[in-house]
Amino acid sequence: MPNVYDVTNWTIAANPSVTAYSDIGAIINDIIATIKTNQTNQSSKPGAMIYIPPGDYSLKTRVTIDISYLQIKGSGHGFTSIGIRNGAGNTSSWFELNPGASHIRVENTDGQAEAFLVSRGGNPRLSSVEFRDFCLDGVSFSSPYVNGKVGIRVATANDSFRIEGMGFVFLEHALIDYNADALNVTGNFMTECGSCVELTGSGQASKVTNNHMGAGYIGFSIFAEGHTGLLIAGNNIFPAGASMVHFKNTSQSCITENRFNSYYPGSINTEGSNNENLISGNHFWRQSDPNTSHPSQPGWDELYGEMFLLGSNNMISGNHISYDVDPSRVTPSTSTVPTMILVKSGANNFISNNHVEGSVAVNTVVLDVSTTGTKVLDSGSSSQVLSYSSSYTLRPTP
Repeated sequence: MPNVYDVTNWTIAANPSVTAYSDIGAIINDIIATIKTNQTNQSSKPGAMIYIPPGDYSLKTRVTIDISYLQIKGSGHGFTSIGIRNGAGNTSSWFELNPGASHIRVENTDGQAEAFLVSRGGNPRLSSVEFRDFCLDGVSFSSPYVNGKVGIRVATANDSFRIEGMGFVFLEHALIDYNADALNVTGNFMTECGSCVELTGSGQASKVTNNHMGAGYIGFSIFAEGHTGLLIAGNNIFPAGASMVHFKNTSQSCITENRFNSYYPGSINTEGSNNENLISGNHFWRQSDPNTSHPSQPGWDELYGEMFLLGSNNMISGNHISYDVDPSRVTPSTSTVPTMILVKSGANNFISNNHVEGSVAVNTVVLDVSTTGTKVLDSGSSSQVLSYSSSYTLRPTP
């Protein structure tokens, strides 16, 4: 088929000894160069699909993508837990040991950090680049969650990119996207990575939905900077990320119907000014980290809050928090009453109909002295809501 390329059938004319199995990065770069040579008409550049059949491939050379309308597609995310394998001891009786399906080992012997770098200046911005249904495997860590490897980095402004059905494992950064517009990140396995999704710069109208993810204990599961209209929904996010969702100057966005299982305070964390966001219908399960060798979060004790809010006119409604921390591990001391929702700053925030089950007594809502006009309805008894501000409205849970 025209404009459909199978990496296993491709030969680099200048270096025919290279195959997709020995260096799939070099093969894909050569295919992209051919696509550009064949599509020179400004009015007709349909792009192409690059297919990765099931198999094990080494990526030694970073792939650089500077064309629009490109789909790189495999035949399955192939994810498997390398961490479980490494901690299992004797695996001689196991059926398989490594990720499968369309499986790329990110070796990067060229000295570059990224498996895929997407970048192009000028106009228009890159559009409709898709990564689907293959596995990017960072192979190993020099120390937990640190190996300098990036699965996909989008370094310039982009529109309508799709990351779907992918597997990411053992990468310091799975996906970094700068200035994304209408990005769709859905149905991926992104675990045992330092950080999973990092949306930097700014962006609008993007979606991070229906993913399985779990970052390292020093990283982000989802980080969003300068975004509006971001939808984070239907994700199953598990330990041990430093935060499940971290908003920095992000507004008019939704965090809805997710399951968050965390080891640390600040499951929902904010930085800067974050306004008119909706946090609704989520389930939070907070536990103690069973691995006591992991460092505690710098400066974040149980007074920080499972949700830490900086900003105005936000709504936190209909969430369930299961706080299941061993009383002996509540910090700074066993006399501390943990905070579930801390409104650190802002005006006219609305907090309603949230439910908390705790292994210890908790403050369901705490309002900082700088807050004004906060409404707290049916989100804790009068003894569970603590306000250092006189400017608030309280209707305690009966």
